[in-house]
Amino acid sequence: MALVAVQPSNTNDDDKGGQGEDFGKSSPVGLVLLIVFFIAVFFLVKSMNKHIKGLPASFDEPAEASKETPAEPSAPKKKD
Repeated sequence: MALVAVQPSNTNDDDKGGQGEDFGKSSPVGLVLLIVFFIAVFFLVKSMNKHIKGLPASFDEPAEASKETPAEPSAPKKKD
């Protein structure tokens, strides 16, 4: 047995599917908010670039340090 949910049909022809008088119009508050977001992103990118420039080109050990001979082991202790 299957249950089927049926939505009641709207016979009101005045409904335009949410596209009323103000549909598609943005408010000045939206413009101000968008400008604030762009300014915030600008300063975040500027700060990130400043921090990235301070990083070394590579985090690997220098090649000279790995080629060096290990330190000589200490002499064994003499037992009395």
